[in-house]
Amino acid sequence: MTICAGFDSYRASPADMRVVTSDGQSIAAHSYVLVSHSAACLIYAADLALCVVVESLANSKSGGGMQASASPVLERMIDRAQRGWGAECTIPVLGVSFDAVHAFIHFLYSPKSRVVPAEEEAVGANWAQLLALAHAYRVGWLKRAAEAAVSARLTPERAVDMLKLARLCDAPRLYMRCARLAAKEFAAVEQSDGWRFARRHDAALELELLTLLEDADQRSERWARERAAQEACRQLGEAMASLEHIFPGESGAKAACADADAPCARAGCTCRGLQVLMRHFATCPKKMAPGGCARCKRMLQLFRLHASVCDRPDRACRVPLCSHFKAKAQTGKADKTWRLLVKKVTRAKVMSSLAERKVVPEVVAESWARYNRRGAKLR
Repeated sequence: MTICAGFDSYRASPADMRVVTSDGQSIAAHSYVLVSHSAACLIYAADLALCVVVESLANSKSGGGMQASASPVLERMIDRAQRGWGAECTIPVLGVSFDAVHAFIHFLYSPKSRVVPAEEEAVGANWAQLLALAHAYRVGWLKRAAEAAVSARLTPERAVDMLKLARLCDAPRLYMRCARLAAKEFAAVEQSDGWRFARRHDAALELELLTLLEDADQRSERWARERAAQEACRQLGEAMASLEHIFPGESGAKAACADADAPCARAGCTCRGLQVLMRHFATCPKKMAPGGCARCKRMLQLFRLHASVCDRPDRACRVPLCSHFKAKAQTGKADKTWRLLVKKVTRAKVMSSLAERKVVPEVVAESWARYNRRGAKLR
C-alpha cells in the first residue's frame, strides 16, 4: 500500500527513542524505522529533517524499501531497551563520530536501498566509519555502498589502515583493492603511518601484506609469461599464413609475394623475412652437417609446424616438405608439447584471420574484450 498525499497534511510522528553517540550527543529517532518490521507509515523526523514514505505489501517479493533498510541488530537492542508502553528507550552507538552515526541513521530512514551521488559526496570522509557501522549492525546494502565508496577514495597513505578494516569487516572487494594499490605503489605505502604502525606493533598484518605483495609479483610474472607465450603463438600463426601466402595452393599460380607492389613487399614483413630464410636454407652447406645450422633447423621446424596445421590436400600444397612431414606424422606419434603448440598456433591463426575482417563477429569482439579486461586486472 502506498500513501500518496502531501507531507504538510500529516502531523510529525513523535520520536520514541534516542541514539547516544560517543561524545554524549543524542539523535531522536523512531524505533519502527530502525527495526526489521515492515509497515505502511509516513514518518517526519524533525531532528533529522527527513520525510519518508514507506511502501509495503503483504507477501510481496520485493519486501519494500524500509524492510531492506532496517537493522536486525538494532531491533534486538530496542527490544531489550524498552521498559514499558510508550517509554522512550536509549540506544548507544559508540566508537564512531557523531557525523557518522547521523549519516547511518539517515540512510536507515531512506526509502530506497541505495545511495545517490549527492548523499555520497555529503558523507565525505565518514565512509570508513559507515562501513564499520553497516557491518556491525548488519545493513547489507549500506555495507556494499560504503565498501565501494571507500575503494573509490583509497590512497596509498590509507591503504594499510583500510586493509585491516576490510579484514575486520569482511569486505573482500576493498581488501583486494588495497592489496593491488599496495603492490602498485609500495614506495608510497612504506611512508604511511599505517605501515610504520604495522611494522612496530602488528607483525601479523605486516606478514599478511608482504605475502599479498609477493603473490602480486608472482601473478604479474605469470601473466607476463602468458602474454609472451601468446605473442609467440601469434607470430607463429602469422608465419604459417605467410607460408601459404608465399606458396599458393593452385598449381601454376603466381606466387603472391612475387609482385613488387604487394603489401608484403614492405620492409619488416613476415613474408620478406621468410623468403630470406628460405634462400639461406636452399644454399646453406651446413644443413646436412653433423652439427647443422641453427637457421636451417628453425626453417625445418616451421615446415614441420606448417604440415601439422595444413588442411590442404598433399598435391595442392606447394610448401616444401609438407607431404614429407605429413607422412612422418602419420607413422610416428608427436609428443604432448608439440601437440599443444599446434593447437595454440591453430587457434591464434583462426583468431588473427577473424580479427582482420572488416566486420568482426560479435563473439570474437566479446572474447577479445574479456581477454583485455583480465589482463588489466592482473597488471
